[in-house]
Amino acid sequence: MFAEVRRVVAGSRKRAVCMMLSMLVPTAAVAAPALLDPMLGVTTAASGLLQPTGVAFLGANDLFVTEKATGRVQRVLNGVVQGAVLDLAVNSGSERGLLGMALDPGFSSNGRVYLYWTESSTGSDTANLADTPLLGNRVDRFTWDGSTLTFDQNIARFRALQADAGQPLRGNHNGGVLRFGPDGKLYVAVGDVGRRGWLQNLPNGPAGGADDQFGGPASDNAHFTGAVVRLNPDGTAPADNPFFAAGAALGGEAGANIQKLYSYGIRNSFGMAFDPVSGQLWMSENGDDSFDELNRIVAGMNGGWVQAMGPVSRVAEYKAIETSGAFAGLQQIRWDSSNIADTPAEALTRLFMLPGMIYSDPEFSWKYAVAPAAIGFLDGDALGSEYGGDLFVGASRTNLDDGYLYRFALDAVRLGIDTTLDPLLADLVADNLGKFDGTESQSLRFGTGFGVVTDIRTGANGNLFVTSLSDGAIYEISRRAVPEPGSTALLALGLVALVSTRRRLPVRVRRLSRAAARRAGPPRSSARSRR
Repeated sequence: MFAEVRRVVAGSRKRAVCMMLSMLVPTAAVAAPALLDPMLGVTTAASGLLQPTGVAFLGANDLFVTEKATGRVQRVLNGVVQGAVLDLAVNSGSERGLLGMALDPGFSSNGRVYLYWTESSTGSDTANLADTPLLGNRVDRFTWDGSTLTFDQNIARFRALQADAGQPLRGNHNGGVLRFGPDGKLYVAVGDVGRRGWLQNLPNGPAGGADDQFGGPASDNAHFTGAVVRLNPDGTAPADNPFFAAGAALGGEAGANIQKLYSYGIRNSFGMAFDPVSGQLWMSENGDDSFDELNRIVAGMNGGWVQAMGPVSRVAEYKAIETSGAFAGLQQIRWDSSNIADTPAEALTRLFMLPGMIYSDPEFSWKYAVAPAAIGFLDGDALGSEYGGDLFVGASRTNLDDGYLYRFALDAVRLGIDTTLDPLLADLVADNLGKFDGTESQSLRFGTGFGVVTDIRTGANGNLFVTSLSDGAIYEISRRAVPEPGSTALLALGLVALVSTRRRLPVRVRRLSRAAARRAGPPRSSARSRR
């Protein structure tokens, strides 16, 4: 009883502080990108692009930029679009299109470029949801000769078509982010594409049989979704992948796909990045209406979807939101939200457990969806030593702050989020009050007005480059020599700007938080919650 009283009092205090902060944050619409730190500025590095989804730096002022709906890879020199070096026939319906790009680690010598894109079955660009092959999401390798990109080989194909009984055609949850890791392997973020099978933690499918008209629930080619896939540069499965032996034992198409898995139980993601300090892989993940997440992806990790989103200890809240009148359902009618477990133990026992699987809670989450998108680390201290190595998160919708840019500091061992400067986030959940509500995210605010953010990268000059699909632009964030004129008013209005600057001590002398210390210790079980 006393514990319950303490929780109620703490919750009341938490809400009171949140309300105070909310009143201090400006709510007027932001017409252009703006930053809360007056010592930082934002300029337009490139504009006139059509729904840009990603950038790759060939040199200091030499970029490749992918465009979602045109299927073009544009070359941008000194901020000016030079023209397309490749034009693919894409299906851009809903979230499809030309979605991801990565340069081979040996690009300077081999010229290899990897693209994730949705193929049009018509031979020309289309937004018609029906006009794509079943396995229409592809990863292909191209070769750069100094003027054009030429097709080299197909690396992988993934499910694209969503034609499910009793539902309209859909084209979402494709994932599409590509990153090379420090190990030289290619990591591919693949959305669940609306499937309900093994990799969505439904071992027997949605109703004890096949998932859909194309098979499942096993991880056949049409149901190899909702995962981070780790590949050799030629598309083969590395022998040190976490489930390589399990896949070999299973055999067949499903087993071959299991061998390529690095992580599964993922709903959808628009953001994935490697920490330049630790080499750890981080990812944003979008919930349905609740519990968007930031995850640190480790080999063999099961993220819990569809059985859990957010900390598994809060599965009852996940179920309550997803079965409420405003948000009822999980998009696919084959497995209704009323099926969500009632207790953490029940949710964990339902997981699809490959040998060596590790369940992990998210490193951070929002109770109600705020729709995170691209993520990226600042590699270096060009923006100031207080920002070096921090993680930045953009928005996939403009509902909140006209497209927020959030900033997270990592803990001393860089295995989790440092929340020491904001006690409201000590539980690693922003308990906001509804969808696209910024309550408890005030101390995370770094910028506003960035629109739909599809890529965040550190440039050759050390500055932060933010790609905005909705603005058709790439923004460059740099440090000013003097504060921005008129910034006093901004600081007075935004109390969180004081928190945002985070004059943190260097990592080597910062006190290790209890949460970080727990993470640094050995895992207690193969199906664990970090809290």
